[in-house]
Amino acid sequence: MNFLHLLTLSLFSIVILADTSCGPKFKGKCTCGYTTYDDRRQYVVNCTDQGFTNTTVLEYLPLETQVLIFTGNNIQELPWNVFGAIDNLTELSIVDMSNNHIHEIRGKSFHHVINVRRLILNHNNLSISSDDDEINFHHPRVFSNFINLQELHLTNAFADNTSSELSEDLHDIFVNSNLTQLRKLHLEQNEISKFRDRKVFCDLPHLMDLHLGDNLLKDINFDVKCLKRLRFIDLERNKFEYLKQRDLQALDDLQNSRKNLNLTIDLMDNPFTCDCPIQTFKSWVGKTNVTVRNLENYVCIRKTRRNYVLDLSLTRCKVNSHKNAATVTHTAALVFLLVVLSFVLVALLGALIYISKDRIKTVLNPALTQVSKKVQYTSIKDDDAPEQYV
Repeated sequence: MNFLHLLTLSLFSIVILADTSCGPKFKGKCTCGYTTYDDRRQYVVNCTDQGFTNTTVLEYLPLETQVLIFTGNNIQELPWNVFGAIDNLTELSIVDMSNNHIHEIRGKSFHHVINVRRLILNHNNLSISSDDDEINFHHPRVFSNFINLQELHLTNAFADNTSSELSEDLHDIFVNSNLTQLRKLHLEQNEISKFRDRKVFCDLPHLMDLHLGDNLLKDINFDVKCLKRLRFIDLERNKFEYLKQRDLQALDDLQNSRKNLNLTIDLMDNPFTCDCPIQTFKSWVGKTNVTVRNLENYVCIRKTRRNYVLDLSLTRCKVNSHKNAATVTHTAALVFLLVVLSFVLVALLGALIYISKDRIKTVLNPALTQVSKKVQYTSIKDDDAPEQYV
């Protein structure tokens, strides 16, 4: 009985410790403590899938917090000063607020985040533009306090059917937020079809990795030459049928302007068409100093009258690259075949005439005899004509 009593007290003590490890304000919904994160020991506060509908609890984060995981909740709006008014979270370096249904981030939501290096806002429902004059979600200084931010993750972060002016709004944010230390930017899965503002990324001078996979881009219609430290562009699973000469030249110009930094681009799983423009891309791949990642897995699609056929990989596209020469050769072969068939036809006709010569002679003799008689009759009449008409 004493053993059961001690066991009960022990379990009760564990529950109390679990409830109070983050402090009483958390009501046992979060876990706090040192654990391995990013391959090193860090103090992590984890509030995943706890049904929070506001961020009030985040004003009471333990001072030693290095990593905040606040995901899977239902936070429609981030208010001012999410982390409270006191500047004491000097250790906080990673903030993950993914999958919270966030619709609006106010301009003063993030304060006291001077040492945050990574901000993750994936899988939210952000609106940074609005056609409604009474509602303004455009807060260009939303990230202005992240002066040491190195990674910004915005995968599937914006509302579906995002405004075509997204690039202009992002540009305003990048300009006004002063993200001069940003190295990595993730914008995958945001239905981006084009960037109306070609300078959209030019105010990120230290940008090294730009992730634009799983969007709707058909060309590189943003300025890359202004990104002097860019080393990787992810354009996987977009809508590229080919790359324009202008885009290829821009990539070359950027690569050739640096000595010790190599540019890599990934265009896997784009719907390339097996046509003349893709041969320009193939030729460029063979001579450029830009690294094209996973090239051996690229395929193009050949259009037929009835359907689409998965065609040759670009590593074998040499066969397809001489399309015009192949067409000329094919035409010449047809002409040669036609000439040969003509000779054969003439020979067969001659043989047929030779074999049937007796029958032909029998048929033609009466006609020849009649013609001969007419000629003789005409000659006689000419001989008997009066002298005055001669």
